[in-house]
Amino acid sequence: MFRHQFQGENDINMESWRVFRMLGELVDGIDTLKDLPPCVSIFGSARSQETDPLYQAARTIAKQVTELGCGVITGGGPGYMEAGNRGAKEAKGVSVGLHIELPHEQEPNPFLTLRCNFRYFFLRKLMFVKYAFAFVVMPGGFGTLDELFEAAVLVQTHKISKFPIILYDSNYWKGMIDWVRAQMVTRGYLREEEIDMFTICDTPEEVMSVIKDYRALEKNYRQM
Repeated sequence: MFRHQFQGENDINMESWRVFRMLGELVDGIDTLKDLPPCVSIFGSARSQETDPLYQAARTIAKQVTELGCGVITGGGPGYMEAGNRGAKEAKGVSVGLHIELPHEQEPNPFLTLRCNFRYFFLRKLMFVKYAFAFVVMPGGFGTLDELFEAAVLVQTHKISKFPIILYDSNYWKGMIDWVRAQMVTRGYLREEEIDMFTICDTPEEVMSVIKDYRALEKNYRQM
């Protein structure tokens, strides 16, 4: 028997009450984050080290994002998430950690100015999208890919407006994009133009150019 299958009336009641726990987590998240400035979400592996040049790149990007008057959102853990929060805090900006409860994973990093705790991944991913106008995706594992493709599906299906999804480090991401073209596009599962939602960058300066251009377009659109 699957562990989550109902065993009787008590299990059915437990499942029903779980909905209220989800609702409470959603309300708490919205209430905690409602006053954020425009933010950039930075994703990436929890397993990278401070000595990794890409750690320092994420730190630099976060500093420069903060200097634009924007906030930085990460998953709140170590690795590239820590780098993003560290850069934002060093620049005296808003440094948000959306921390997830896991049985074997990380503690929150010490560079958060605002923290939100989550039990459910889908609510956490909602907050990443809801309060960000751009994603910077550093190299990572399954969790990073999950967050990346969540955003890609929302843009593809027009559930959210198209916004920058920046993949950092072409050496890491090129193979995936080549595979998407060779398999998904050639088989008709995707259109070539749908891949255009991704921008690959190799320096913090390239990342900031994309973000600044998008912010300028947003500003001009609001003034129309």
